[in-house]
Amino acid sequence: MDESTFKKLKTLAGAAKYDATCASAVSGRHRHRGWGICHGFSADGRCISLLKIMLTNHCIHDCAYCINRRENDVARATFSVAEIVDLTMELYRRNYIEGLFLSSGVLRDPDYTMERLARVAKELRVNRRFKGYLHLKSIPGASRELVHQAGLHADCLSVNVEIPTEVNLRAIAPGKSFRDIFQPMRYIHEHALQSARERRFDHRAPPFAPAGQSTQVIVGATPDTDREILRLSSSLYRASTMRRVYYSAFIPVNAGDDRLPNVDRPPLAREHRLYQADWLLRFYGFELDELVDAGRPFLDLDVDPKLAWALRHPAMFPVDVNRAGLQDLLRVPGLGPRSARFIMTARGQFQLGAGELVKIGLSFKKARHFISCRDIPPREVSPERVRGLLLPARRRREEESLPRLPFRFD
Repeated sequence: MDESTFKKLKTLAGAAKYDATCASAVSGRHRHRGWGICHGFSADGRCISLLKIMLTNHCIHDCAYCINRRENDVARATFSVAEIVDLTMELYRRNYIEGLFLSSGVLRDPDYTMERLARVAKELRVNRRFKGYLHLKSIPGASRELVHQAGLHADCLSVNVEIPTEVNLRAIAPGKSFRDIFQPMRYIHEHALQSARERRFDHRAPPFAPAGQSTQVIVGATPDTDREILRLSSSLYRASTMRRVYYSAFIPVNAGDDRLPNVDRPPLAREHRLYQADWLLRFYGFELDELVDAGRPFLDLDVDPKLAWALRHPAMFPVDVNRAGLQDLLRVPGLGPRSARFIMTARGQFQLGAGELVKIGLSFKKARHFISCRDIPPREVSPERVRGLLLPARRRREEESLPRLPFRFD
């Protein structure tokens, strides 16, 4: 690697670190191995090493939340298509990486940038026989044909929504619109469905973005509520090709911009609660209004969303683990899908007690307040008592001093 390429790598790897639309950005096992190389997770759950870089950090937009916005005085760089291909193949052959995550600012216009991203993907797959994982950013406003070309060679495509409501998006990112963002999402969805139909009749038909698509929402950059964020996520998940919505806590990288909130630190607790709520909506059968509604638009930061729901519905408990159905078991705090399936299998052989439940692996400290079994008799659930037992003492002492919102706007 020559000095010029290495200098670009340092600049564009650093510029890419704020993009959360791949699992490496939210994984607890995320560790950098060098400039731009980080651990992530593939669609099948394998831990892989990714080269995570940008094509360019030049951008025509002036988004208030972005370090790479047009008005910022930061070091700028742009990779050529050949430089990215050569760099990726060099690291891949040496077994430093198993995949590439390629994002980009908007250079000149969306189609110009998207065409270069698509050329990188085609060059890697067709001419260099790259067999690793390939995740490309699809540029808002790009044409259908260019999105199609990229999806024929990439495993996953992503288009970042960033802000959950259009009025707030236009306020802090005046060059963007929901139309430009959702249009390539629709292209990806339609091409993926068409590819799936074709492959049912001809297995030689080329797949289109087989790992689906993902997106990112910034948490805390605008006064949008958790309800508005999760409502957007729920609508996106209705498209079968949307595999993941990532939530990224707002990081104040542009001090002094009065369009942005005055925060002391990123709202990481709020980001964590949104991921938990997202999981409940996708895999536990919860509805949006059960977690957040018009009268309670923010998630409780002190307890997880399932526990918060249970404390608001004490009449639903205790649940008899030896008789309850799967959906009732999934509503018990501390009990997940795997534990629920184990319980339903095991209770066919014998009556379950506390000892067996602990061995199954559920979070017994939390679940014991909401269940009955062979040696735990049914008893009324007291929300105040349970909350007091489960909420850490230090957190209880601080509760009165905490603001009701996870951020403030001046």
